[in-house]
This record gives sequence, C-alpha cells and structure tokens, in this order.
Amino acid sequence: MDVLVFLGVSFGGYVIGRIGHILGGHLNAPHHWIYGVIAIVVGAIFWSHDWGKWSLAFGIGHTISDLKDMWELKFYGRDEPGPKHFWGID
Repeated sequence: MDVLVFLGVSFGGYVIGRIGHILGGHLNAPHHWIYGVIAIVVGAIFWSHDWGKWSLAFGIGHTISDLKDMWELKFYGRDEPGPKHFWGID
C-alpha cells in the first residue's frame, strides 16, 4: 500500500509540474525543477515521517516533469516558445 501512495504522490507531482509548465512557462521565473529538488531534500531529511516520504515522492515527480531544463541547468527564465505537451519531459 505504501508503494501505491508513493507512486500516486509522485504522479501528482508530475501532473502539477506539467500544468505549471504549460500555464506558467511564459513567465520570467525560476524553473520548477528547483522546487522539486527542494522537496526531495526536505523529504530525505524527514524520511521518518509520512509527510517526509510524500515530500520526497512529490519532489521526484515534480523534478521529472522539468528534467530537460534540469539537465541543461536552466535556473531562471522563460521556456522556449513552441507547442506545449502534457505528456512529456521539458
């Protein structure tokens, strides 16, 4: 059961990240993979609590949704103009 919750929260983080990318990608702001990494660090520190595990799972999903920008170390700025797809890694 814990694995299903972990996967569900990870998927929720991915979904929120993709929606944020589609709706807020035009903003000149920090890329959302940074928030995912922060959630991963908080979750790793507080692993013994349930919310720490949820934070870790959310951070993993949120970071995966913006993996391309993380790989290219884009910290701040707008996303490149072009078609936005929900199922993908930008």
